[in-house]
Amino acid sequence: MNILMINGCIRGEESRTWKLAEAFLEAMRQSAPKDISYKYRQLDLDKLDLKPLMGEFFWQRQRLLEENNRQHPRFAYAHEFAQADRILVAAPFWDLSVPAVVKLYIENISLDGITFGCNEKGMYGMCRARDLLFFTTRGGFYGNGPLEQGVRYLEALCAMFGIPKFDSVCAEGIDMVPEQAQEIMEEALAKARKAGEEYWNMG
Repeated sequence: MNILMINGCIRGEESRTWKLAEAFLEAMRQSAPKDISYKYRQLDLDKLDLKPLMGEFFWQRQRLLEENNRQHPRFAYAHEFAQADRILVAAPFWDLSVPAVVKLYIENISLDGITFGCNEKGMYGMCRARDLLFFTTRGGFYGNGPLEQGVRYLEALCAMFGIPKFDSVCAEGIDMVPEQAQEIMEEALAKARKAGEEYWNMG
């Protein structure tokens, strides 16, 4: 089993979102059944040389797709995403969505013929992952309101990529009520640990 963690926490070790992910990962590893063999791979997006689709970088991609050359090294991240059995994403709420580095990564892996396909009936997913779990934190209170686009964005991408199950662990309002910040985080950390303990029973 291949588990892919996409780390879009731009504050590094100070990230509250990453603390949720760490709590999950510790519980996940401790609760892993002895008869399950898995490979964990973590992509720290702030350390990757991700480029936006513009100029020659865009046109190179177009030529490669037209030539049906989908094994080119620049598509390695897309193949890795498509072949992962389970996917984890950690990214804070940023400008109503997720940080730009996460969007750059998505832009680079969204490829017709690798992560999704198109036919006369429309678009269909090509990813093998059975679920995607998203960790995030928000300073304010957004809930399911129209200004919250991070969860919506990733859930919509799951539909596009053919990933059948999406869930999230979130702590919000941390900066709005600082006197309750620790309590809010502790509650979210408990949810993250529980998700880690139950991870092997999902799907």
